[in-house]
Amino acid sequence: MQVILLERVAKLGQMGDVVNVKQGFARNYLLPQGKALRASDANLQAFEAQKAQLEARNLETRKEAEALAAKLDDTSYVVIRSASDGGALYGSVSPRDISEAVTADGFSVERGQVVLNGPIKALGLHAVNVVLHPEVNARITINVARSAEEAELQASGKSIQELAAEEEAAADFEIAELFDDLGGAADEDLAE
Repeated sequence: MQVILLERVAKLGQMGDVVNVKQGFARNYLLPQGKALRASDANLQAFEAQKAQLEARNLETRKEAEALAAKLDDTSYVVIRSASDGGALYGSVSPRDISEAVTADGFSVERGQVVLNGPIKALGLHAVNVVLHPEVNARITINVARSAEEAELQASGKSIQELAAEEEAAADFEIAELFDDLGGAADEDLAE
């Protein structure tokens, strides 16, 4: 099916391009979202008549998105989740959770704008892309932790696994000292 793109669509084309797409993609996504028109002579003429308005609107929304991206870029948001001692989450952090965290901080971001490379299923700092406009992206950091204190520790550069390893090493050292002390006391008893 041929369609005329009314805005830039990633991996498909620029505004005004006539492209071939599968019928389901056009019928279920491009046409209902207002991103494209069916390619016909009447629609081509209507697009040419509206082209200046569409380009002006696109430029305006792009400028707004760039201003928002400047504020949003390199910011960090905390998401509190329950997790195992090893740092694996009981569930995952979804785009909806991320959009709610960003929106709670005063920015308007919808879940469809959040792009995850893979599911977030572990504690730690995760880089996430937010598509504010087809031509403008912002990169934010999601700090997934079990508590606000853990989030602060992770933000300072320590991972939960490192802290657990340090605590375990300290406990092992204390146990070793205790056994050394007991062993020394037993040796003294035998010497008497």
